[in-house]
Amino acid sequence: MRRMDLPPVEGSLLSYVGPAEREHLLAIGVRRHFADGDPLLRQGDPSDHVLLLLAGWVRVSAIDADGQEMLIALRGPGDLIGELAALHGWHRTANVEALTRVDVVQLLRPQFVECVHAYPEIAIGLVKQMSARLREVQTILAEINSLDVNRRVAKYVLHLAGRHGTPGPDGITLGMPLSQQDIAARVGASLRSVARTLADLRRLGIVGTDRKRIVVRRPADLRSYVGTMPDGTQ
Repeated sequence: MRRMDLPPVEGSLLSYVGPAEREHLLAIGVRRHFADGDPLLRQGDPSDHVLLLLAGWVRVSAIDADGQEMLIALRGPGDLIGELAALHGWHRTANVEALTRVDVVQLLRPQFVECVHAYPEIAIGLVKQMSARLREVQTILAEINSLDVNRRVAKYVLHLAGRHGTPGPDGITLGMPLSQQDIAARVGASLRSVARTLADLRRLGIVGTDRKRIVVRRPADLRSYVGTMPDGTQ
């Protein structure tokens, strides 16, 4: 029997379903592996399957009519990807690329649709995952309209640290590789502006950065920088 490699991330499909439904999803699909940089899904391709992430991280992005790339999200263990295109029979609406080694279970569209009909908890979990993602998009739009670049960058780093960070002696290390270009695409800013903000945060000793690695050294000071409440309310 297949088992989940890592605990599901908050807001993912597998974080909302019980053990029986989880085991069923893992049992009926085909296990696949991708290396860092491999494409999992391509924007514009036909849809005939969904992918359930078991380990590793992927970046979801889309190219707009002007040829500009927009980072939509980072997805990790427990997340289901490709579900909207599969449910509706659409072509893929985004590109999905591995940021690390990624392990998935692939379910063909008929298998996935049958699961949604046969298991109410999976259907409800799918709705909850979609709702969490819609709220994420609404938050992004609100931040772009209300916060300056510095605070958008800091708030995104704080968000990732809170949801996917690992505490350690040096601070909270983000659980996925993240480039400055990824941050720029996510917060709607130029690469130069993001680099300048991270340089300011490094100078203040609030964060540490390495190649695609960010450590939040002083979370409380980062909250103050963003202007959030002490309990993390945003």
